Amino acid sequence: MNFKIKKEYLIKHLNYVIKGISNKNIRPILNCIKFELKQDGLYLSSTDNDIAIKTFISIKEIEEDYTCGQFAVFGKYIYDIIRKFPNDIITIEEVMDSKIYISTKNISFSLNCNNVAEFPNLDLEESKNPIILSNKVLKNIFNQTAFAASTQESRPAITGINFKINKNILECTATDSYRLAKKIINLETTIAEDINIIIPTKNLIELARMFNDEEEQVEIHIFNNKIIFKFGTIIMLSRLINATYPDVSKLIPSDFLVKLTVNTSEFYSLLDRASLFSTEEEKNTIKLECENNMMVVSSNIPEIGNVVEQLEVEKNNEEKIKIAFSSKYMMEAIKVLDCEKIELDFNGEIKPIVIKNPDDNNFIQLIVPIKTY
Repeated sequence: MNFKIKKEYLIKHLNYVIKGISNKNIRPILNCIKFELKQDGLYLSSTDNDIAIKTFISIKEIEEDYTCGQFAVFGKYIYDIIRKFPNDIITIEEVMDSKIYISTKNISFSLNCNNVAEFPNLDLEESKNPIILSNKVLKNIFNQTAFAASTQESRPAITGINFKINKNILECTATDSYRLAKKIINLETTIAEDINIIIPTKNLIELARMFNDEEEQVEIHIFNNKIIFKFGTIIMLSRLINATYPDVSKLIPSDFLVKLTVNTSEFYSLLDRASLFSTEEEKNTIKLECENNMMVVSSNIPEIGNVVEQLEVEKNNEEKIKIAFSSKYMMEAIKVLDCEKIELDFNGEIKPIVIKNPDDNNFIQLIVPIKTY
């Protein structure tokens, strides 16, 4: 096998498949990228048995005088080599003794290959009726939920994002037990069977990084133990988390004791300043009190000092509020809300705070308060 290709074409697709390998794998073949040149083009594949990525470069991008074939080579090394090559036409040639030569006019590398026969067979079958969403909608879902997922492997279920589909309603939920983010999307088609799956958050973050700025449609193929995303020249498979996601439907109340409406940027800036006197050790705790239409936010580190700041807000009644919460969690919640004003809903000092866009009920966030009073 040998071929010539411009660096810009090859590095673009290596940037995709490099996300599918892990250098922590004991099996060397799972640290490899498989190159397969056929008459229609070059296929690049990678997998770590948790995700798999396959991408395609049309034969139009391959220079003439090529020969077809396949090989598997350590992904990290070929990626770094190609990345540091000048913008030029690169020649890749498979030679005897399980090696490839990678060269330009003035540069030459040799790289050992692994046994391509050991590379896993990627089961990238497609379902008959895929769900179709735009990459921008999916990226927005991930941006608004992924940050709230847990990173604690001791509870695998909540390290993922829960995708639930009932007819034409898609609910995406993430929680780490201290906060929750829930996004609702209306699908254009009705799904015959209910779907309730958990997708690893880290895999969805990698998927979002592969999306282009231009809008394109993504086919989503869901199976019992995997989900496949197909878009452009890329196919990505992710294993599902085999667990039961906690029932969070009862955590979000429908009625509230007090509702506040605040300017988003002013409230975020206030929290940013107040968080200067909050620490990770103390869970980034700040206190909020509100009487009439004046909010007072405070925090302190006894050895250093304290801060108190006021902000005028809109309030739906005369009830007083006194509550404490994590400034970090609140700021992360606000950051993903694209609106001029936000609504904060309260049911007392020990009940969760609900954060949302007052004009959009399809995205709701929840933060558990911290007991200090």
